[in-house]
Amino acid sequence: MEGPAFHPYLSGRANLARLDAADRYSDPRTSRVRIDAALDRVGLLAVAEKRYRAYSLGMRQRLAIANSLLMPRDLLVLDEPTNGLDPQGTREVRHLISELASDGATVLVSSHLLAEVDQICSHVGVMYEGRLVAQGPLNELRASTTQTVRVDTDRTEDAARVLTELGLSEIASSSGYVTGTLGDVAIEKIVPNLVNACVPVLGFAVLRPSLEDVFVSLTGEGFDVSG
Repeated sequence: MEGPAFHPYLSGRANLARLDAADRYSDPRTSRVRIDAALDRVGLLAVAEKRYRAYSLGMRQRLAIANSLLMPRDLLVLDEPTNGLDPQGTREVRHLISELASDGATVLVSSHLLAEVDQICSHVGVMYEGRLVAQGPLNELRASTTQTVRVDTDRTEDAARVLTELGLSEIASSSGYVTGTLGDVAIEKIVPNLVNACVPVLGFAVLRPSLEDVFVSLTGEGFDVSG
């Protein structure tokens, strides 16, 4: 079964009370205060007495996080924390994870949802076939990926020719813009060369690679979706 497992007939508060009582390191004298604080932290204090079976999936995920907050934690390990959530639930859990990290806890998120990882993580580790193939700050991993530039212009053919002459590869033209893989070409040379060639530059950008782009560059292949 996917998702956190609690007793469906008990309230959110009662579920946390049972789990707290089973923790040999918890102090029963402070149980009520700590449970209320954890429920408040995840935004469930107002529905603490509602039975777990009546919780939405987003509320259930937040209750699972509340359980991990009953005692002080330096490290939180979350496995697919936004799995199956609707957009609102995803935003709630994502915001909560960011808050926990801002407060000083190290939050380790295991997820295959790369867009989510991209939004909430500062450091990433890429696993491939059971091996850790890369790890480090997300910005550094992006910088190690081949960069793509985009030139907005109404003379795409001429722009494509200039980019090719400069040494960019994988040139692609579309309506109103041209893209190319930067390689070893210095970024600062591109716009002056376009202007010297009388190519009007309406916009210029170095496109940030997505986390999926980083994954593909590190593993040499995309995702296997054949089932």
